Amino acid sequence: MLIKLSGFVVAVSLLLAGGCMANAKQLELERLFADPALSGTTPRSLTMAPDGSRVTYLKGKAADANRLDLWQYHIKDGKHSLLVDADSLVSGAEVLSDEEKARRERLRLFASGIISYSWSKNSDALLFPLNGDLYYYELAGKKAKKLTNTSEFETDASISPTGRYVAFIRAQNLFVLEIATGKETQLTFDGAGEIKNGMAEFVAQEEMGRMTGYWWAPDDSKIAFTRTDESGVAEVVRNEIYADEIKLFNQRYPYTGTANAKIQLGVVNLANAKVQWIPLGDNDDVYLPRVQWSKNAQYLSYQWQSRNQQELELRLVDLSANQQRVLLTETSNTWLNLHDDLHFLNNDQGFIWASERSGYKHLYYYDFNGKLLRQLTAGAWVVDELEAVNEAKGLVFFTGRKDTPLERHLYQVSLKDGEIQRLTEPGFDHALVLAKDGSSFIDNFSNVSTPNKVALRAIDGKLLTWLEQNALDNQHPLTPYYSALKAPRFGTLTAEDGQTLHYRIFEPAALEPGKKYPVIVSVYGGPHAQRVTNSFSPRDLYLHYLVQQGYLVFQLDNRGSYNRGKAFEDPIYKKLGDVELQDQIRGVEYLRSLPYVAADNIAIYGHSYGGYMAIMAMFKASDYFAAGVSGAPVTDWALYDTHYTERYLGHPADNAQGYTDSAVFPYIDGLKGDLLIYHGMADDNVLFTHSTKLYKQLQDKGLLFDMINYPGSKHSMFGQPVQTHLHKSITQFFDRHLK
Repeated sequence: MLIKLSGFVVAVSLLLAGGCMANAKQLELERLFADPALSGTTPRSLTMAPDGSRVTYLKGKAADANRLDLWQYHIKDGKHSLLVDADSLVSGAEVLSDEEKARRERLRLFASGIISYSWSKNSDALLFPLNGDLYYYELAGKKAKKLTNTSEFETDASISPTGRYVAFIRAQNLFVLEIATGKETQLTFDGAGEIKNGMAEFVAQEEMGRMTGYWWAPDDSKIAFTRTDESGVAEVVRNEIYADEIKLFNQRYPYTGTANAKIQLGVVNLANAKVQWIPLGDNDDVYLPRVQWSKNAQYLSYQWQSRNQQELELRLVDLSANQQRVLLTETSNTWLNLHDDLHFLNNDQGFIWASERSGYKHLYYYDFNGKLLRQLTAGAWVVDELEAVNEAKGLVFFTGRKDTPLERHLYQVSLKDGEIQRLTEPGFDHALVLAKDGSSFIDNFSNVSTPNKVALRAIDGKLLTWLEQNALDNQHPLTPYYSALKAPRFGTLTAEDGQTLHYRIFEPAALEPGKKYPVIVSVYGGPHAQRVTNSFSPRDLYLHYLVQQGYLVFQLDNRGSYNRGKAFEDPIYKKLGDVELQDQIRGVEYLRSLPYVAADNIAIYGHSYGGYMAIMAMFKASDYFAAGVSGAPVTDWALYDTHYTERYLGHPADNAQGYTDSAVFPYIDGLKGDLLIYHGMADDNVLFTHSTKLYKQLQDKGLLFDMINYPGSKHSMFGQPVQTHLHKSITQFFDRHLK
């Protein structure tokens, strides 16, 4: 099969060598979520040692794929080997603090054992947490040393830049430990209750992508940290309902329109534990989304963001002079997306910054005073991330979508001049880890027909070695099923405002003549997400399963979704569930034009924002959707948090009508078709209250619907038993109402 992608043609293999459809095994629902994973083995947390000598990664045990050990691939020897067996240090069930459980939920970490680690700068040791304590593994001694052994839980640990210390959080305070002597020093002392030092607040973790609240100076002399006061945040009693108990939590939750935590930024000197507080301005109702040192410990930068998220300042603090200045200011009439694409050059030679000021995210080169020297990238496409800078060669490496919005590629561009050069192979989507000097990279790549492969490549793309070929051979768990899977067909439609909408449709290998197929629209539809890509995802196997049960599956990225530029995102501003649904209806109109589609037998299914979209579709567009499945839906945006909700809807006091129009309740009488709602009863992101509030209104109006509630499940619905039961239920629901 050939798939045309924006100017080039990619050959996509659909059948295994020697395979044939007649001998193919059909997917089994129970098997989709069982071990070993059908998608094959893909190492987790791939990292390259700072000196480039080896690649480290986490790998599940043969008997338990979610019990992770630390492994390495030594590049010179060409061998994989186990570094640390988690069970040799801690066996049995791990005991986690409530704070750590919440942090892992924010990080979407659903495993045990060694779930994270970090390298020392000189590549001779690694640090990792396990069961609430910290371990330090030295390569030379081949032994993990236990650094802490306390009843408290140590979290968010990091090795200092020179490798002398480890910093961590204990009991809401910041500590450092000297590795050579084991001496601990407590740096903050008032952490307790509503005061948290060095810790990211809820909205920073969940909505800003900032998982830490402290940052090492490059010479180990200081640590910048946040002091968070949550006393002004509304305290709510949140319940988590389990099979045999109900847990109650007094939680400070910043509902939209209410007070946020108050943030201070300090710098503590390790020599004397004195704190230098950084003035953030007279207005304390602001956000502190990013903090970063320059290459010089004299200068600390931070990003100041207004409450309405329409203004962002990059500020630089001269700690010696106790002065600060604004390097640049970004503004928007809608909102500003945050990013991690700030890179300071050596010797205060300037910095690289990403901006969407042109309507598309691109890279800019400034001097150290904030004067623009050169725009490095430009065009009607987006940069994903700034990956690395090789200052000796004057090269900047970044991932982006210059060739097609459906694939992420690695590119390089000169700081001085020259054309942008693509370094990765077209026809695949690439996730990357670059060496510090930009000399090589780990390439985790796939397409819709190729499960993820992991290679180590030279910077020109040349293959150095396979880290995980994940070959579809006779031993691969997907092999018996693979030849029956047909790659989705890609295409485009046009939105009401003329913008291009990308879709993909999963269809059977051969359409039965004269048959009219029911269709399931698989939707997310919300900001900062993209579903229509030329990549392989394990979750797509359920879509293939539905095809084998006699359905077509359709996915469309509506306006408001990601990686298409701000002009594509902005139409959702101040009213959610409107243009997103218009675009999904445009997709249904296209489906109805296909002679093999049962026009009145189209359903919609989504989770989280997708669950919200499914309900809005069933309430507002019942002429288009005969049935819907809504998972963990937002139903009332007044129940969601400040940073996310106000980004798109503004403050409730300034946009009361927008909040009303964006909730599902005004449209509840429009329900005609069949609706299933499911929710985790311990969800701490989209609270279970969203669904119970809707249940009550549907019941009061006498409107029939189905519900499934999962005791103990959080927002991600993690776990093989839950996932299997959930997808069995969804499939049976569709079978009852569409067939």
